[in-house]
Amino acid sequence: MMIPPEWILSAHQRIAPYINPTPITHDPHLQIYLKWENQQKTGSFKLRGALNKMLSLPEWERQQGIVTASAGNHGAGVAFASQLIGIKATIFVPHSTPPIKLNAIQALGAEVNLIEGGYTETEQYAIHYAKERQQIYISPYNDAQVIAGQGTLAIETLRELPEEKIRAWIVPVGGGGLLSGIGAALHASATQSSLLPKLIGVQSEASPYMEQLYTIGRQEHVVEQPSLAEGLAGAVEPNSITIPLVKEYADTILLVSEEDIRAAIRYAWFTYHQVVEGSAAVVLAAILAGKVVERPALLIISGGNIEPQLHRNIVKDRQ
Repeated sequence: MMIPPEWILSAHQRIAPYINPTPITHDPHLQIYLKWENQQKTGSFKLRGALNKMLSLPEWERQQGIVTASAGNHGAGVAFASQLIGIKATIFVPHSTPPIKLNAIQALGAEVNLIEGGYTETEQYAIHYAKERQQIYISPYNDAQVIAGQGTLAIETLRELPEEKIRAWIVPVGGGGLLSGIGAALHASATQSSLLPKLIGVQSEASPYMEQLYTIGRQEHVVEQPSLAEGLAGAVEPNSITIPLVKEYADTILLVSEEDIRAAIRYAWFTYHQVVEGSAAVVLAAILAGKVVERPALLIISGGNIEPQLHRNIVKDRQ
């Protein structure tokens, strides 16, 4: 399945009244541009996809009730949209979800349920829960309207930066919704394939599910480890529409270490004075670790919802 360009344009118009157009800064030293989605409402790009999906639902589906699984940021996006349109949302999150993300969801009025285990178990539980109650399950990534919403990030960026300036877009990847949306938008905007920049996904080597799907077509043998990039962790839903989309659009998927991620969080703070969560820091980690050679590169800094004490501990360890 492809995401029609008109879906992304419609999404852009649909969500524009409710989101922040986020800033882009240039770092001439590293020859990179940084798109600061950590300054988005709810502190993450996830608001885009969640809003587009929720605003696209017909009234009868809204009234059935909304269910989702989330590592935190998508849940906050769904909760924001639910509050906006006045419907109930039930959100399942892993027990290990950072309190800053839990509190944000609860403050927006959604019902939050903690599930033992990681994101994979949480997602399976939420899907089953919604099916049993005939409620609408909204995946953080396995949904065409969610993907179209994430693609609005590319539209916004392309209007600010001339397309030919950028040789590579560097995007965090977990379930692949952001990369798929950006890939669809870039392909729609390019008049010739030769004008397409490279599209590079990045995730932690501690949870390389999408990287394994991309490189060998399987994810069963991944042994997941704890990661600072907890928002990218967990297996991808079987037969997710993002699996073929990522294979279609991505030029490669890179893996970065936990120490690379820590260093990138520190760098973002001391160089740009920006609070960046681990799931967003992976793209800067790939640059700092020398894994990306294409320049100029555009980095999607996808979110900033990191526990304040964890952030203090990381930046205090500056070497």
